[in-house]
Amino acid sequence: MTTPLDALRSLHRSLEAGRSGEELRPHWHPSAKIREYPNTIAPQGALRDLDDTLAASERGAGLLASQTYEEVESFELADRAIMRLTWTGVVGAAVGPFAAGQKLVAHIAQFARVEDGQVIELATYDCYEPLAG
Repeated sequence: MTTPLDALRSLHRSLEAGRSGEELRPHWHPSAKIREYPNTIAPQGALRDLDDTLAASERGAGLLASQTYEEVESFELADRAIMRLTWTGVVGAAVGPFAAGQKLVAHIAQFARVEDGQVIELATYDCYEPLAG
């Protein structure tokens, strides 16, 4: 049986492996709702359904050469996973305000609810370190 933490960790490992779009669908419940709270990269935040999330992952994959999720601490309660992470991304090619090779770092808190081994709700609070100018 997949625990909530197992489900969230599996999603992170898939992202680290460079998967995006439809390749990520197995991690998400068909009714998934993902809320990204306002941050440096997304000042207005976002509320996405599954299809919007998969499309956003494709855009993100096109920007990044690599990304890693370092789990700092995690907790599980019933169908919930709570995780504090340090995310590091390396920009693959110059796009908009980003330079090729630029390293992005965010300190993240994620709150997930899992149903049938898939993430059905995710709230993410991404606190980016200052972007190199």
